[in-house]
Amino acid sequence: MRRVGISTRQFKQLQQRLARPRPEAVTEAPALRPPRLETIVLGVDPSLRGAGYGVVRLTRAHPAVLAQGTILCPAAWPRTRCLARIATTLREVIAQCRPTVAAVEGLFYAQNAKTALIMGEARGAALAVIAEAGLEIFEIAPRRAKLALVGHGGAQKLAVAKMVQRMLNLEDVPAHDAADALALALAWAQGQNGFATAQPRKI
Repeated sequence: MRRVGISTRQFKQLQQRLARPRPEAVTEAPALRPPRLETIVLGVDPSLRGAGYGVVRLTRAHPAVLAQGTILCPAAWPRTRCLARIATTLREVIAQCRPTVAAVEGLFYAQNAKTALIMGEARGAALAVIAEAGLEIFEIAPRRAKLALVGHGGAQKLAVAKMVQRMLNLEDVPAHDAADALALALAWAQGQNGFATAQPRKI
């Protein structure tokens, strides 16, 4: 049998190779998931003399109110001044709360043409500011919002306000116009969760 051997030099080279530290396995860092955007809903109940607004942050635990109020305009003010007040106030609310979507009360049928025109102007002022901020806007009919929260499309304003107070854990019952705006925000949220009888319409 023929013996296979190695020289002293080859043996030393082999030892040197074995003594070299092995390169550690390189593991790739896990891909970072993009941060989940927080949903903040701006609800608006347009009106020339008393437009309501409410901002709700939707969380897994419980929705929270960031802002609410009524944009009051005295009867002595001309319509143009009221429209400017609506636009300015909503612009400030949007800048402060940074909503990601808006829910606005849908059009309703008014017997008085002048009333319908005035309401349309107030709604237009609100829509212009919201669209200016680049938000998606959904409209919800008043009866749909009441049905979503109270279970009855003809519910009285006080019943809506009390339900809003309960759902948002508010200490006090919100003013009617602000409650209607908060109800719109909550109704939109229900629509996203699949609990609404009719989905809000994007405009």
